[in-house]
Amino acid sequence: MNLTETAEKAIEAYGGCSLWQNAGTLETEVSAYGLAFTLKRRPFFRHARIVEEVHRPFSVLTPIGRNPGVTGILDGHSVRLEDENGRVIAERRSARDYFRIGRRLLWWDDLDMSYFANYASWNYFTLPALLMNEEIAWRELEPGLLEARFPDGIPTHSSVQRFRFERESGRLLQHDYTAEIISPLARASNVVLQHARNSAGLLYPSVRRVTPRGPKGRPLARPVLIHLDIHEYRLTGNGS
Repeated sequence: MNLTETAEKAIEAYGGCSLWQNAGTLETEVSAYGLAFTLKRRPFFRHARIVEEVHRPFSVLTPIGRNPGVTGILDGHSVRLEDENGRVIAERRSARDYFRIGRRLLWWDDLDMSYFANYASWNYFTLPALLMNEEIAWRELEPGLLEARFPDGIPTHSSVQRFRFERESGRLLQHDYTAEIISPLARASNVVLQHARNSAGLLYPSVRRVTPRGPKGRPLARPVLIHLDIHEYRLTGNGS
């Protein structure tokens, strides 16, 4: 595994290679709101629970919508809904293919949101592991700035994304991408506003804000597409 200097600093800032290589699952509690929810006629997330596998795109989010007993699950490129007893009540394979045309321009159902929210959170929250993922082509454009080229096998916003880190500390500052399932024009900047440490001392981005990216590549102040608060963040397995 060949890591750039920036990647090494970032992984160390967020717990180190050994921690993330040996981690099994990541458990978080999140709240999220913003224009992206409103435009798709979706309820906000209020202390939703997310359980994710660290080393493959598998994510479970409860509740996914207005029914508190319904969970949305991402498994690779497929999604499904389960009730409180674990019974599958709906499913959709190759979920990304459904976003090309039709009513999804106006509103999303629970399966649509299961795909978007789960893959996005998995990408955001498992970043230290993604930096070590040899399927992703990482390139250091300049000190503190990494470009990632994602393979088709990983559900994500867009194939090419950029991550800016604080040069000395390795902390993530900004994540730029195009949210293609919303629109090919949905160029966004996901800015980290605050970091926190969990009860085990593990550092993580705790407050994030997504806004459109301006013509010069800088995040605009508004509108706020998504404001994300991460209340809890815990690695399990051999993690912390």
